[in-house]
Amino acid sequence: MEKTKVAVIGLGGIAQLVHLPNLIKIENVELTAVAEINKNRLNTIADKFNIKERYKDHIELLENSDAGTVLITTPTSTHKEIAIACLKAGKDILIEKPLARTYQEAKQIYDAAKKYKRKIMVGMNLRFRPDAMILKSMLSSGELGQPFYIKCGWLRRQSSSQKWFTKKEESGGGVIIDLTILLLDLALWLLDFPEVESVVTQNYFQNTKNVEDTSISLVRCKNTSCISIESSWSLSLDKDSFYFDVYGTKGSALLNPFHVYKKIDEHVIDLVPSQQENSISLFKKSYTNELKNFIGAINGLTPVFSPAEESLPRMKVIDAMYKSSSLKKEIRI
Repeated sequence: MEKTKVAVIGLGGIAQLVHLPNLIKIENVELTAVAEINKNRLNTIADKFNIKERYKDHIELLENSDAGTVLITTPTSTHKEIAIACLKAGKDILIEKPLARTYQEAKQIYDAAKKYKRKIMVGMNLRFRPDAMILKSMLSSGELGQPFYIKCGWLRRQSSSQKWFTKKEESGGGVIIDLTILLLDLALWLLDFPEVESVVTQNYFQNTKNVEDTSISLVRCKNTSCISIESSWSLSLDKDSFYFDVYGTKGSALLNPFHVYKKIDEHVIDLVPSQQENSISLFKKSYTNELKNFIGAINGLTPVFSPAEESLPRMKVIDAMYKSSSLKKEIRI
């Protein structure tokens, strides 16, 4: 099979630690070019991964690179400009979450993809965890009955120390944009995308001024299902915590560690083997699976697993979360 030529724009932490190491391991991928406005970082990272084509910004890359596929891993405030430029240049793109800072920006990117007939995947890597994919299959088959309540949370240290990360005008927000959006996406995907009716959110600014560092939300859907989400960079805990619990009419499931509980003959039985992969392995595999699906979709082998059109209703909910916290009331979507 002819190799898919891929370029990466933005060489921050997620590119250095996740995407570049994974891309060079995929057999049918050729990592041909990178772009980064920080010249020292550009040359250091390009040398490390033996990438010959290196450009000072996305404009120069699009003018000179013949890569048909681009990963965008830049600050959120730049997503709209870079994504539309790539689409206009005929590139298919994988863009790190969030797609944009707001629903309106996301809509402009989506409209550009339709106009130029290009593919967009948004980096919602939790969908690609092996345990999450198994759970999705079980829910789709009706194994747990009708899911009606999801309780989830992610409490960890701040994901990036870069200055732009805690400036709302550049990042689009704090822990909601960083962690809540991934939990919300996974919940809506597992519930088969019910229409959201309303959201109530309370944000806290314990260690930050410009963006929220703790957020608690209740999302109500029109089919009566509910999603409870908490996320934080600032709660005092001895270790990071990630949990995701799904409750259905015939059973329940928990991720991290993965358990599936069903009542059989008056006894509650765990259907999952006790020996499981650890959370670090699952996290790493989620990004590998994400990239492989993206390359497969570009080559017409699979559909785009996390397309841009699914980001639009999700971004409406995110916008409503900020509005709810600001106005201190429930917001109807």
